[in-house]
Amino acid sequence: MSDMITELKEELTQLVSAANDLDTLETARVTALGKKGKITAQMKTLGGMEPEQRKETGQALNALKDEIAGLIALQEKALKKQALDEQLRTETLDVTLSARPETKGKIHPITQTMEEILTIFADMGFELAEGPDIEDDWHNFTALNFPPGHPAREMQDTFFLPENPDEEGERAKKLLRTHTSAVQIRHMLENDPPHRIIVMGRTYRSDYDMTHTPMFHQTEGLVIDKNINMGHLKGCLLDFAKTFFEVEELPMRMRPSFFPFTEPSAEVDIGCSRKDGGLTIGAGDDWMEILGCGMVHPTVLKNCGLDPDEYQGFAFGMGIERMAMLKYGIPDLRTFFESDTRWLDHYGFDPADRPNRAFK
Repeated sequence: MSDMITELKEELTQLVSAANDLDTLETARVTALGKKGKITAQMKTLGGMEPEQRKETGQALNALKDEIAGLIALQEKALKKQALDEQLRTETLDVTLSARPETKGKIHPITQTMEEILTIFADMGFELAEGPDIEDDWHNFTALNFPPGHPAREMQDTFFLPENPDEEGERAKKLLRTHTSAVQIRHMLENDPPHRIIVMGRTYRSDYDMTHTPMFHQTEGLVIDKNINMGHLKGCLLDFAKTFFEVEELPMRMRPSFFPFTEPSAEVDIGCSRKDGGLTIGAGDDWMEILGCGMVHPTVLKNCGLDPDEYQGFAFGMGIERMAMLKYGIPDLRTFFESDTRWLDHYGFDPADRPNRAFK
C-alpha cells in the first residue's frame, strides 16, 4: 500500500506542477481532490481493510491530500502573479488623452449661487462662519428669543432627534437646525465684538412642495458694532441685490414684519415687472419679496453676553434656492435635488464661470 501512495504522490505532483494556467490547474485539482478524484477513490477502499491497515493507510492518504492541496495553492499563487505580470506588461493606458467634451462636469446652481453671494459679501468685509447641522434647543431657539412655549416655535416644523434620558435641559434636546441663525449665536459667544459674518449651510424643516423641501440652504448675515442702524442695513442689502441681480437701478422697500430675534423687523422687496406673464427684476410696476431682516433683538445680545446699551447690530437671512430660482428662472424647487443630469446640463454652470463682484 505504501508503494501505491508513493506512486500516487508522484503522479499528482507532476500533474500539478505541469499546470501552466489556472484552467489546467483547476482540472488537476478536480483530478486529485474532487469527489471522483484519485485520492477520494483510494479513501473509499478503506472500508475493506483490516483495522490496523485502515488506520495506517487513512493517515497516509490524509497527509497526501493535505500535501497536494498545499502544492495546488502554491501553484495557483504563482500562476496568478504570472498572469498579473503579463497583464501589466501588455496593457497600457494613455493618461495624456483629453476628456470627452460630453463628459465635462457642471457646477450646480446652488453651489454657483452660494459662491456668488459669498463673493459679494466678502467684498463688503464679511467673513464666513460655519456651525453644526445638529443643534441643541438652546442655540436654535431659546438664545434667539424663542422661549419654551413661544408661539413662534410652531411656525417651524422641526425634526427633533431622540432624547437622551440621562440628560436634561434645553442644551440636551437635539434637533436638525431649522435656520443658520444658530451659527450667529455660536460666533458671538466664541468671539469678541465687533462682528461681521456671513453664514451659509443646510437647514431642515418638515415641508415639501414646489417652493419647500425638507432640506434647503440658507444664507444669513450679522453685523454687530457700536452705532449700527437700519440705514446701514438697507445700504448693505441694496448693494448686495444690485450686484447679485446685475441691475444698476433697483428699487427697494422694507415692510414691517415680525421675527423673534430682531426688533424692528422687516421684509425686503425689490422692484420688478410681471408683464406678459414673465418676471423682470428692476424698475417696474410690481414688487417681489427676497429676504427678511431687522435689528438684532436686545434679548439675543444679552444671551450672547453683550450689553444692548453699548452694542447694536443687524441681521438678515435668505433662502439660497429661492435666490437661484429668481435669478436663473428655475420654476420648481424640487428639481434642485432630483439628480437629473439633463437638468444640470441645462441649468448648470461651466467651472470657469466666475461669480459677480460688488459694484465699486
